[in-house]
This record gives sequence, structure tokens and C-alpha cells, in this order.
Amino acid sequence: MPEFTALSPGALLELIAERAAALPGYAVVGLDGADAAEPLTVARGAAELLRASGRPADVVSLHDFVRPASVRLEYDRDSEFTYRTAWFDFEAVNREVLKPLRDSGRFLPALWNEQTDRSARARIRTAAAGTVLFLVGPMLLGRGLDFDLTVALRMSEGALRRRTDPAQGFTVDGLLEFEWDRTESADILVAWDHPDRPAVQGR
Repeated sequence: MPEFTALSPGALLELIAERAAALPGYAVVGLDGADAAEPLTVARGAAELLRASGRPADVVSLHDFVRPASVRLEYDRDSEFTYRTAWFDFEAVNREVLKPLRDSGRFLPALWNEQTDRSARARIRTAAAGTVLFLVGPMLLGRGLDFDLTVALRMSEGALRRRTDPAQGFTVDGLLEFEWDRTESADILVAWDHPDRPAVQGR
């Protein structure tokens, strides 16, 4: 197994942006990370670097494609199984974001508001030619989504439990059950127990 090489947070963003910039046409980067890893911050940082270099970039959060609470919480409000299998609407992500982006350069940036449990009422967005779209959230890999580049922010069980909001503690077992093996397939696998000292496998 390739060893991990330490690098600075800035260098990690540069690495992701560099790999993304090499992708042709409309491109989708799947950035997999538990909420405790704050993957949106990473995606936004990499997208900012791309835009600064002249490549259009946008970010979509998986949390804007949750299923309605009537589905998410149907059996148990704190079910790791439900969180792992029914919390997020991956079919809608494919239907509303990935496929239309590739077909027409248009996509829906949000479908459902997780806080209000209502439609996000977002307008369809037209992407500039060559846009790199970051799709960001937990448990993305192994869902059959069509990514051009995958990044995984992997945390150990101890770090995940320490850094997860106690109110969301039920998600940890679901994350560990789903993600560990699947992150091995990521194009860029990042050891993320210490975000100020990340390390990348095989760099």
C-alpha cells in the first residue's frame, strides 16, 4: 500500500485544483467527507484557486439533496442505517446535477432545504463552458455517480467521534460502516485526522 506524504493545507488545495484543471470540458469532482471533516471548506478553497487561474468552478452540497424528513426519519430519528441508506437522494443528484450538466451545461444547485424541510426553490443554473463542479458530502463514493475525479477526506474512528457534533453522533457508525473501504478507491486519498497537517496517499 502506498505511504502517505504530509503536505500543508494550501498545498492540498493546490493539488486538488491542479488535478481538476487538467480535466476536459464540463467536469465533476466528487469530494467525499463526513460533516466533521468540513469538506465544503476544502471544495470552496479548491474552486477559488481554479477560478483565480481562469477555470470556472462551482460547488454543490449533498446536504441540499436530502430526502424529506418524512422519509429520513420514518423509522428512527437516530438511525445509522437510515442515515447510510436513505438520508441523501443520490438519484436526484444524478438526475438534477450530473446528467444535465454533462448534457447541456445546466444543473440544479439545490433540491431540498434540510433545515426547513421544504423545497429549496433554487433556479436552474447555467454553467460557463468548461466548469468544474465539486459535489461535496459524506458517503459519495460507491453510489454509482459519474465523477471525473474523486477526493476522500478520511478520518479515523477516534477523530470522527471527537469532531462530530454530539447531536449527530448517530451518523458516525453509518459513516464508518459505509465509507472506510470505499475511500480506498479515491483518486486523491487524504488522511484528515489533523486538517492542519493533512497527508496524501502515494503522492
